[in-house]
Amino acid sequence: MAAPRRDTRGIVDAAELFSHVDFRRREPAAPLRPYLEHYWLIDWDLTRPYASHVVPHPSVNIVFQQYEDREPFAEIAGIGLELFTQKLEGKGRVCGIQFRPGGFRPFFPDRSVSEWTGKRLRLPEADAHAVLAPDDEDARVAALDTFLLGLAPRPDPRADLAMALVDRIRTDRTIRRVTDFARSEGMSVRVMQRLFAAYVGVGPKWVVLRYRIHEALERAETERAVDWAGLAADLGYADQAHLVRDFTATVGVPPTAYVRHSPHEDP
Repeated sequence: MAAPRRDTRGIVDAAELFSHVDFRRREPAAPLRPYLEHYWLIDWDLTRPYASHVVPHPSVNIVFQQYEDREPFAEIAGIGLELFTQKLEGKGRVCGIQFRPGGFRPFFPDRSVSEWTGKRLRLPEADAHAVLAPDDEDARVAALDTFLLGLAPRPDPRADLAMALVDRIRTDRTIRRVTDFARSEGMSVRVMQRLFAAYVGVGPKWVVLRYRIHEALERAETERAVDWAGLAADLGYADQAHLVRDFTATVGVPPTAYVRHSPHEDP
């Protein structure tokens, strides 16, 4: 696994988020890297409330959370199907584990990953205090390693296959139709859909669409003038209108309105 990625894909108005919180990604211990994207750590100390917004990745997360005047807790966050909004206020800390799509099942092999989709469930057996209490960041990362290694993930060739398929979708723009993708992998659409439900938590078509929106969102964040018609064609949309529809439904505003309010635009 390469070092944690540096992009801001999925984060709505990333510059605004980074101005309010201390956000960073860390690499897990070597035995865990085949299953994880990275750890993500956030600390904040705010004088006024702030709401963050994220278009979730097709990934399960385990999130350790500490908010003022509340006991620390851990929860499993299944893949979010809609825009996720979190209100932050006062002082707090979060330590998250982002699994690779398909990489969560080896830690919890007795349940289909689709059973977690759209849900956030407490994980009372996790020692949230042990992860969140240290002020030393390396100690928090070590505590996350200890927690995950204690779950003893089981090697699973089907999980490896699911991770490889999702990685292909993420990196290969030519993958647009599930029928063609399944055929290229030597499997039926039905078999691929069952694999994704059991190991990823959502279907392959959903993953294709979500990665398209992530790329469109990042382009809106980083470019002054986006060629939306050209981008729609690049991402495999039939036309610009379909991209605008999906972007608006996912992010909450049309792409042109989002670009107008992005910090790279002149006032």
